[in-house]
Amino acid sequence: MRLSGSITALATPFDATGALDRAAWKRLVEWQLAAGTQGLVVAGSTGEAATLEDDEYDWLVRSAVELAARRVPVLAGTGLPATSKTIAATQRLAQLGADIALVVVPAYVRPTQAGLLAHYRAVADAGGLPVMLYNVPGRTGTDLLPETVAELARHPRIVGIKEAHSGVERMQALLALQGDDFVVLSGDDPTAARAMLAGADGVISVVSNVVPAAFRRLADLSRSGQVEAAHDWDARLQPLHAFCGIEPNPIPVKAVLARQGFGHGLRLPLTTLARAHDAQADDATRLAADLETSCRARAA
Repeated sequence: MRLSGSITALATPFDATGALDRAAWKRLVEWQLAAGTQGLVVAGSTGEAATLEDDEYDWLVRSAVELAARRVPVLAGTGLPATSKTIAATQRLAQLGADIALVVVPAYVRPTQAGLLAHYRAVADAGGLPVMLYNVPGRTGTDLLPETVAELARHPRIVGIKEAHSGVERMQALLALQGDDFVVLSGDDPTAARAMLAGADGVISVVSNVVPAAFRRLADLSRSGQVEAAHDWDARLQPLHAFCGIEPNPIPVKAVLARQGFGHGLRLPLTTLARAHDAQADDATRLAADLETSCRARAA
C-alpha cells in the first residue's frame, strides 16, 4: 500500500483506572475512517507505545487491522534502541497483520550515520515488513541525515520516511529522493501544509486525532496545489497546532480527546494537562468541533 494524504498517529485511550479503553479505541478508529483518514499509525510515540504491555500492543494492532479491513494502510511503531529487538518487534507486527513498520531512529544510544545505515538495512532485511523510516531528532537525540536516507531509499523494503525536522531545506533535500518506491511524509503538523505544497506525499499527524476530516481537507487542498485555499485552511488549524505544543505530545491532544469522549488521561511518567491550561483545552475542543462541522457541511 502506497502511503499518501492524511495519516493519523493514533493516541491510545485509557479508562479512568488507567486500563486500555478498548471501546473508546474502536470508536476512535471508526471515527477516523469515517472522516476520510488515509492511514492509521498504531503504537507510535503519540500512542504511548513505551507504556504498553505486549498484549495491549498486540490487541491494538489486530483491532486496527480488522477495523481498517484493507481500506487504508495500518502502520505500527517497532523502533527500539537495539537492532535485534527492533527486528523481533517487526516480525511480531508482521504476524499481527499490519502493512508497514514505522521504525523510529534508535533513541538515546546516538548511533553514527554508519550505524543507522546498518540498523535500518538489518530491520528491512529480516523484519518481514516494508519499513518506513522515522526521523524525530528532538526525541531521539540523533538526526537521520538526507545523505543517509538517500542510501537507505535504494533498499527495496524501505518505502519512505516520516520527517519531523521542520526545516525547509531538510524537506527539499528529501523530496529530491521521492519516487514511485519511496514516499516522503511530513511529521510536523505546523509545517505540513508547506511540505505538501512543496510536493510531500502527505503527513502523519497528531492533531488529526481530534480533527480527522479537517486534516483530510488540508491534505487534499495542499496535494492538489490549491495554494491560497490550503493556506487559508491551514491558518484555521494553527491554533490547534499551537495548543498541542504547550506540553509534550500527547498530553495536549489527549486533553481534547477526553473532552470529545475518547478516554481519560495518560500513563506515567506522562501526566494529564496542567489545570492552568484548561481554558485553552476547552477553546481547542470548540475549535475542533467547528472545523469538523464545517467539513461535514461542505461534504453534504
